[in-house]
Amino acid sequence: MSAAALPSNEAERLQALRELLILDTPPEQRFDRIVQFAAEEFDMPVAMLTLVDQDRQWSKSCVGVESCEIAREHAFCAHAILLPEIMVVPDLQADPRFHDNPMVTDGPRVRFYAGAPIETQPGLRVGTLCLLDTQPRVLDATERVILGTLRDLVQGELLGQALEPGP
Repeated sequence: MSAAALPSNEAERLQALRELLILDTPPEQRFDRIVQFAAEEFDMPVAMLTLVDQDRQWSKSCVGVESCEIAREHAFCAHAILLPEIMVVPDLQADPRFHDNPMVTDGPRVRFYAGAPIETQPGLRVGTLCLLDTQPRVLDATERVILGTLRDLVQGELLGQALEPGP
């Protein structure tokens, strides 16, 4: 298992995360509804809104898992925040970064991961809206757009902004 590298702007990223004043807060229906919809829309057993803190990944909202916090070194989302686009791993068991991750080898034995990074401003990715499955799978282009749109909804809620209406 390889832990994710730290982003080059880690200090600024952590400051942006802390400025949200959301870490360790109770569940909120506005986030729970989006995460629940994501799980249902993609027929995934696990969906989460995660925030990647200094040493942990904390879930503001989660469907299908009991634990809302894991060590950052085990977090798939710590890898996803390094990328500006959605990170998809069709088979975690076949990926050398993740094949021996405890979430793959032990419970819940996940095989698929997709994480859409959440930004507070360009380049400051603080977490993800992510999907996990116990079976390998792929996301097609339409599904990537839907996941990105759901991430935009979460991002808007976090930042208190309304989405611009589409054309």
